[in-house]
Amino acid sequence: MAEPIRIANCSGFYGDQIDAARRMVDGGPIDVLTGDWLAELTMLILARTRAKRPGGGYARTFVTQMEQVMGTCLDQGIKVVSNAGGLDPDHCAEAVADVAERLGLEPTIAYVSGDNILPRLGELAEAGHPVRDFETGDPLADLTGDSTNDGSTGFISANAYLGCWGIVEALNLGADIVVTGRTTDAAIVAGPAAWHHGWHRTDWDQMAGAVAAGHVIECGTQATGGNYSFFTELAGMDNAGFPIAEIAADGSSVITKHPGTGGAVTIGTVTSQLLYEIGEPGYLGPDVTSRFDTIRLRQVGEDRVKLSGVKGDAPPSTLKVSMNSWGGYRSDLKVALTGLDVEAKAALLEQILWRSCPYDPDDFESVSINVAPTGKVDPTTNEEAISAWQVTIKDPDERKTKSVAGALNNMALASIPGFFGLPGTQIGKPFGLHTSGLIESNLVPQQVTVLGGTTTVVESHFDPSEESDRRTGSEVTSAWAGIPEPPAGPTRLCPLGAIIGSRSGDKGGNANLGLFARSPEAYAWLAETLTVGRLRELLPEAANLRIERYELPNILSLNFMINGILQEGVAASTRLDGQAKSLGEWVRARLVDIPESLLDDPAIENGP
Repeated sequence: MAEPIRIANCSGFYGDQIDAARRMVDGGPIDVLTGDWLAELTMLILARTRAKRPGGGYARTFVTQMEQVMGTCLDQGIKVVSNAGGLDPDHCAEAVADVAERLGLEPTIAYVSGDNILPRLGELAEAGHPVRDFETGDPLADLTGDSTNDGSTGFISANAYLGCWGIVEALNLGADIVVTGRTTDAAIVAGPAAWHHGWHRTDWDQMAGAVAAGHVIECGTQATGGNYSFFTELAGMDNAGFPIAEIAADGSSVITKHPGTGGAVTIGTVTSQLLYEIGEPGYLGPDVTSRFDTIRLRQVGEDRVKLSGVKGDAPPSTLKVSMNSWGGYRSDLKVALTGLDVEAKAALLEQILWRSCPYDPDDFESVSINVAPTGKVDPTTNEEAISAWQVTIKDPDERKTKSVAGALNNMALASIPGFFGLPGTQIGKPFGLHTSGLIESNLVPQQVTVLGGTTTVVESHFDPSEESDRRTGSEVTSAWAGIPEPPAGPTRLCPLGAIIGSRSGDKGGNANLGLFARSPEAYAWLAETLTVGRLRELLPEAANLRIERYELPNILSLNFMINGILQEGVAASTRLDGQAKSLGEWVRARLVDIPESLLDDPAIENGP
């Protein structure tokens, strides 16, 4: 049986810390260096880059990092696997090869493609295999527009989320560096684990364990204290270390980090990241359905959390497709409302806006006007007295959205006292729309190309004839059900966050809200108290939205999916926080009646 493989992460998004690769390579022994560069918004950014610079739709920062560490990785036998290829994995691989040649190095470089189905949308639809809407199942129209910023509604990117088996093939072919396009975030971790341990496609539990570990480390320092609700309890958060997953042959793992780095790896930090951007407990992926309601966590040492017991099942027969299109143009006006008479000031600004604009509100595709009050009584600083007036106007016609520009000039000296504009005002900027689709996995094979060599085809779909030990969700039970009765007794009105942590994020136009307790008693109270109805009361903007609630008692957590709160996706959202990253912290700030027995307990970091 092979020893655990040490997989280190060095990036959680396009633009993450540029020196992280060097720190992970130099900070201690590792077997694989991985990095996640892609998000739904990133694919839109790369599409815009590609339109201006053909072949440039990849993460150039990855190439910079390879220049820093390639020699050391080759000397120490460290494999590199990254999805930094984005829309152009072939060009990314070639850019890495140019760096290697300049450095006098000779790595074997491979890239995995096949995820880009944009050129195939028409033929797939004609053959009776259209991409279907992720939520409704209805066929999506073939909107293959051009790749320009002209406000057209055509799709400018369409990429299926590939799994890990193309990566496995590339490593089997001797690749030192593997660059992929749009794989799942966890695939870049599961691939090296499956390759190292020689797993088969039907090793469901092992694969599910690796996917869970990959999900934990994919966002970099979010697993070591970054964006953690109880960050004040952790030391060295000014320089949190990036995470490492030591994945064993049975699929269990230990999440850790290099010694001497800041932050911490605790049950709390790992739980928080497990809740990030998930939906139902059966976490669907192209390689396996991972049952997050079976995960067991245990602190096994300082900065060492063991993740075990994960059950897996066969993957679905479809792949998720991330699709972007131009939604048109938008203008965002932001003005300060300082001090008293906030509502009256906002009303006057709106009157001047429409008097100055040659169009009526109904002439635009959409108009959103919001006031974000400071909520401060007797403010002791100028900043505490400032509320914000925010207007977002969207329309396919660029000229119409730019017509509101003159309104700001008309307001400047002839409107409210204390007038000044706030950062974030923009006029007539193009914006994108995100759509999630589904396509049959057997229609999207992966191509594994070794630079200077051959191309191998790896099927993305699971062949039921190879199936062994298939389980269904109804047969998988939670790993731990020892939840006590909710505590009774006196309560105290306090912020929910006094005892509950959170993690939230975007899922297309939806947002997930994960909440976790740090003791079984606190979870029992949370599960009984925070119903969907109660959450609607705490989140007034979600009062009329569809909300799904999932219980994960094994990690003392609840997860909510709030549908439509981000409208048409991150780039189009009119919320101040268009990615819902702060949604959980807002909920933690809401006042609720909490049992005093829970408030008196010290923070508990022991898993069930």
